[in-house]
Amino acid sequence: MADTGGNSWEEKDMANVFHGFTDFPSLKENGPVVLTHGEGIHVFDVHGKRYLDANSGLWNNVAGFNHTGIVEALCAQAQRFPGYHSFFGRIADVTVELSERLISLSPFDSGKVYYTNSGSEANDTMVKMLWMINRRKGMPERRKIITRINAYHGVTVATASMTAKPYNSEFGLPLPGFLRADCPHFWRFGLEEETEDAFTARMARNLRDLIEREGPETIAGMFAEPVQGAGGVIPPSKGYFDAIRPILREYDIPLIADEVICGFGRMGTMWGSDYYGIEPDAIIASKCITAGYYPMGAVILGAKLAAELEEASEAAEEFPHGFTAAGSPLGSAVALKALDVLETEGLIDNVRSLTPHFLERLSRFGDHPHTGEVRGVGFMGAIEMVADRKTKAPFDSKLRVSERIANKALEKGLICRPLGAAVVLAPPFIITNAETDTMFDLLEETVADVFAEIG
Repeated sequence: MADTGGNSWEEKDMANVFHGFTDFPSLKENGPVVLTHGEGIHVFDVHGKRYLDANSGLWNNVAGFNHTGIVEALCAQAQRFPGYHSFFGRIADVTVELSERLISLSPFDSGKVYYTNSGSEANDTMVKMLWMINRRKGMPERRKIITRINAYHGVTVATASMTAKPYNSEFGLPLPGFLRADCPHFWRFGLEEETEDAFTARMARNLRDLIEREGPETIAGMFAEPVQGAGGVIPPSKGYFDAIRPILREYDIPLIADEVICGFGRMGTMWGSDYYGIEPDAIIASKCITAGYYPMGAVILGAKLAAELEEASEAAEEFPHGFTAAGSPLGSAVALKALDVLETEGLIDNVRSLTPHFLERLSRFGDHPHTGEVRGVGFMGAIEMVADRKTKAPFDSKLRVSERIANKALEKGLICRPLGAAVVLAPPFIITNAETDTMFDLLEETVADVFAEIG
């Protein structure tokens, strides 16, 4: 990092901030990017440099970075009633209003909403809900949680155990009782000469085998993202959820849809569950619920689980769990306005209308000699780079190809995200056709420059 006088923002960061999910060699070589503000789909650093944020912050700033209406809703609620909890049967009126709105938007005819501050906390909370329900029903052995290889469900101790990524071995996780089903990624895990339909059937058979091997009477639930987001934007194989849903019903295993990334329009539908016809028993929501303007997560329970949890809590005299700031009046007001923006200002409509162009521009990377797979649904896409297209062999990790692409893109004023061997794009819902072209033009220049360096 260049010497900028001994007291620069970058040097203050390096001296005082510890960054999560950050490539430390890149950080030490290039320094951090310290931002001051945003306008539309762009953010600006302390030097005035503008970046097109092709990842919506962290999937969530879908209305851009300076939406006047959302800011005004936050300020108005701060003046009226800025903070309160949701313990002891007390709650802000605006949070009740949001709960009614979320149930109406959900796939459920009725249900209940429980608030947290993040998707991690929401998934963690759902696990505890399932455990409590089963203990009160006289089935304390029903505790095991099924997730899938490459899943991402959070970073608490429980949700990191659900997140089936290799890096959690750094913490000695997963804990016992967290099971791994197959990743339904046909390109990566399909067998030679296996059709996609046959692959899906194999995924279903393997799930049944896992359940029977472990004992269905020991399994509390299965959590699944409609599209595996932080796994590298991995859509399920054709017919996957249609194949596994009857199996889970047969064994009375609840299916929890983790909609933290897919929910509220990312796929052009309100929920990823709508897109795939999943019919979940509960939904985990966060990120776009406030368009990234306030930390909030939610567990949205369908009628059956809501009734079972209420019965268990009555028997225990309470649900002994909660977070001080969960269900915040500020967050609730922001969420209500963000949902209005998504629905009435045409943001989800814009995702639907621009998805064909987004996916067409994305597909052009399929012609690159080092592109293994291009994949995308709605406003989420990934380009997986490989050393050999035929064998799908990845590059030597020492080359850090996706990280180099992300760093080179920053130089050009584009923020994209490296995820394993893939480069991921998830633009804000307000992006225009012309801005979409700019985003892809910059990425094409970036990829060409990086591979010119690699040789």
